[in-house]
Amino acid sequence: MNTIKLYVRSMGMLMKSHMQYTSSFILQMLTQLVMEGGEMLAVILVVDRFERVNQWTGGDLFFFFGMMSVSFYTTEIFARGITGDFPSMVRTGRLDTLLLRPRTIFFQVLCSGTDPRRITCIAVGVASLIMGSRMSGVEWSCLKALALIEAVIMSCMLILGLFLIEAIFSIHSVKSVELVNAITYGGRSACQYPTDIYPRPLKILFTVVAPFALTMQVPAAWILGKPLYGWPAWTAFVTPLSGAAVLTLMIILFNRGMKYYRSTGS
Repeated sequence: MNTIKLYVRSMGMLMKSHMQYTSSFILQMLTQLVMEGGEMLAVILVVDRFERVNQWTGGDLFFFFGMMSVSFYTTEIFARGITGDFPSMVRTGRLDTLLLRPRTIFFQVLCSGTDPRRITCIAVGVASLIMGSRMSGVEWSCLKALALIEAVIMSCMLILGLFLIEAIFSIHSVKSVELVNAITYGGRSACQYPTDIYPRPLKILFTVVAPFALTMQVPAAWILGKPLYGWPAWTAFVTPLSGAAVLTLMIILFNRGMKYYRSTGS
């Protein structure tokens, strides 16, 4: 419980620091809004050009896009210390100061950064979810709402776990590994669309290696009434747990990697 209080307090202080320069913060939020709106425009163009992609209608594509945006940018807000700052902490030697404090490195890094500018990206994602569910005629129930909430939470865990791969490499190589970005940011771009439209190698990548299909798209497809891969309904509540499994494994590997950490001397 004390850990949660410390995290909430850290996030509050970081949010307050971002608000000190109000004009700059607002402009940055607008910039993020334009950038995410541009990505949504790409989906709009696809929907305008094609009536459907395989079995998926335009409303379905908006729904998938919205789920990815909400999940990815929620992680960016609350785990920026892992998703963006860790490699620079290793290079500059800031990580050394965390070793002196009576908390785990993972927790301290998690509390070290936030990115509230992404709120506008989440707003675009929520708007896309609402638009997609209405266009696809989703009849909401308690089970479907629960499946959506579980999918978003577990997708956040998956995304954080995938970013931890870069953190683990940074411990050993000092610099971040760009190949990891192909899974994280590349996965975000690719999995804004249903994975079954891609060739077999990409299906395997996003189902087994970086399982966005399991955490996000299986429950989304069930909510839309079009089971992905033809899997039964109960998989919509089981497959998202792979996100928690990936995060748990990556935290174990991260803690193990920290045992071999050597200061850069910066």
